[in-house]
Amino acid sequence: MIRIFTILFVFISAAAHADAPKKIVSVGGALTETIYALGAGDLVVGSDTTSYYPPAAASAPKVGYMRALSAEGILSLSPDLVVLSEESGPPNVLEQLKSAGVPMLVLDAGRTIEDVKENIKILAKTLDKQGEGADLIAGISKAETALKAAVALEKTPKSVMFILQHSGGAPMVAGSRTAADSVIKLAGATNAVTGYEGYKPLSPEAATSLAPDILLVTTQGLEQSGGKASLLAAPGVSLTPAAKNGYVVAMDALLLLGFGPRTAEAALELNRQLNNP
Repeated sequence: MIRIFTILFVFISAAAHADAPKKIVSVGGALTETIYALGAGDLVVGSDTTSYYPPAAASAPKVGYMRALSAEGILSLSPDLVVLSEESGPPNVLEQLKSAGVPMLVLDAGRTIEDVKENIKILAKTLDKQGEGADLIAGISKAETALKAAVALEKTPKSVMFILQHSGGAPMVAGSRTAADSVIKLAGATNAVTGYEGYKPLSPEAATSLAPDILLVTTQGLEQSGGKASLLAAPGVSLTPAAKNGYVVAMDALLLLGFGPRTAEAALELNRQLNNP
């Protein structure tokens, strides 16, 4: 089901934005990637630290992590539009931007390919890039067709457990209503975690009882965990079928979890890797 996008604080309509914005601060890696994919990257004067693809986005001035933004950093760039994911914050910073009269377009984080397409349509209209938006959506639809064909070949879906590893923190596992859960299912597999929503710390007992066939991680998280050998030797994890067979799949965090323009391609690649871990 397509979720209805929300525009907070300042409603940006076609009438209100007869002139496309000239200076954008983009918050949320998938949204920033979309802006660049629409050919509007030259308008981006700043972005958050999750915006590192394409490479040009990584070199843009940074305004903080998407959930820990700096109002001063954003205002110093004098944007005429701030594009944000609904997951952006903190609320007091958004209030500061509102009080300063900065136009803000807040879009769904996205958990389906249809969400991705909807965000592309909204951004394409806002940036007066409707033709580019149509081309981008057509490319996504082509990849989506290939993905569905690959998934249709699955006879026994793999059981996958996504582990999120932050530097210095305890590993967390993804339940339902997470980007990881969505992309696992999109790739034709099943999430080994079914008992809760969001993320919870991974205990040795839980790892053993969940018994995933394959462990899914981000390349960044795998590096922070000390590598594949360290991950597979973790208490509880070492007793899973995945660890016994050495089955670990690692993909770039933004590609895997971002739900941006490359999501259908990412799910297709995940499907391939799950069948050849």
